[in-house]
Amino acid sequence: MNAELLVSVSGVREATRDAAIGFAEEMDQRGVRLSVLVAPRLKGGYRLADDSTTQTWLRGRRGRGDAVVLHGYDQAATQRRRAEFATLPRHEALLRLTAADRIMEQVGLRTRLFAAPRWDVSAGAISALPEVGFRLSLGLTGIHDLERNTVQKARVFGIGEGFRAEPWWCRALVLGAARTARRGGVLRLAVSAAQLGLPGPRQAVLDAVDLALYHGARSEVYRWEPVRAVRAA
Repeated sequence: MNAELLVSVSGVREATRDAAIGFAEEMDQRGVRLSVLVAPRLKGGYRLADDSTTQTWLRGRRGRGDAVVLHGYDQAATQRRRAEFATLPRHEALLRLTAADRIMEQVGLRTRLFAAPRWDVSAGAISALPEVGFRLSLGLTGIHDLERNTVQKARVFGIGEGFRAEPWWCRALVLGAARTARRGGVLRLAVSAAQLGLPGPRQAVLDAVDLALYHGARSEVYRWEPVRAVRAA
């Protein structure tokens, strides 16, 4: 059974957009689609609503078959060293999700998929997601179908945004990715756009993708499949 390859990129903004574009072109050459994790607001005063160039690029990528995943709301408004949705109670998570969903709709990038910053999401946030219309929550160790209340077990292999980026970690990521692909599992690779601007981390992700493809992995994006009604005989 061939592995399923899911490659995601986070933190695309003005300063990191060129690195993300270059990486996306490398993936296009390999026939690999991307899942782009998008936050309406980032540290340093970044606002997606004010960045029309990144909006256009993201819409274009989705038009080519990539997926857009909501990746939080405003990490800058979160306590230092704590992921935005890691400890939120349901009410506060609902407020942030609603605000983020509204902005994503305004810029033409609304999605029903959610991945909390650093893949760390509280029980309160999980319970709030369906009320805002989200169908899938991506966690560190699994993919949670909120409609069916099922979890597909699969760990993220990542560089940046909560993951290390030292050379030894990059080597471990490549080896782990190859092992998962050989076994026919679900291989989830994640990288921050900031790390794609550095030669070591960028090459590690490219090597991991190439090894996965060598072992027969097929490219997919994060997606939610609706429940099909069973027709009566």
